Amino acid sequence: MRVLVAYASVGGSTAEIAQWIGAELHDAGLDAEVRPAADVTDVTGYDAVVLGASVYAAGWHNDARRFARRFADALADRPVWLFSSGPLDDSAERTELPPIPQVEAATRALRARGQVTFGGRLSDEAHGWLGIVARRIASEGHGGDFRNPQRVRGWARDVAAELLADTPGTGDGLTGLRGAGAPREVDR
Repeated sequence: MRVLVAYASVGGSTAEIAQWIGAELHDAGLDAEVRPAADVTDVTGYDAVVLGASVYAAGWHNDARRFARRFADALADRPVWLFSSGPLDDSAERTELPPIPQVEAATRALRARGQVTFGGRLSDEAHGWLGIVARRIASEGHGGDFRNPQRVRGWARDVAAELLADTPGTGDGLTGLRGAGAPREVDR
């Protein structure tokens, strides 16, 4: 089973989360490909999709919103999950955060089976306006990395388990899926 993990990231934090998800899907025996959402031109070769994006003041990253609009019809008959990365505090760890409006719209358009929000990371090494914000926040004693790799990986294992349970003729859900190779990163 081929799974696309598409992501939209500004500073690389969400891209890294997508890699963690791709690695877990691969470890479960799925053929996972991790790609920037903006680079995806066709989804016909995939059996399922995980789409994730960073969240900033302006909302869910534009590349993820465009992906959702562009492929809503093509993905109508395939399982889709969404994730967001962004809170710069431990709120995503303390409680399940409700989706922001753009994620709600994408959930409806893609008929997503689920969505989750993970903590974000803001590094003072970021460039442009994000770097300015990151350095200001760091000088005020805030910022840092609020992602929880174990939580991300656990969520990805749940996605993999659901996909494998839906795969007809696989018995334990793994027959014929092992040896798919490492998750492929296609990043331009």
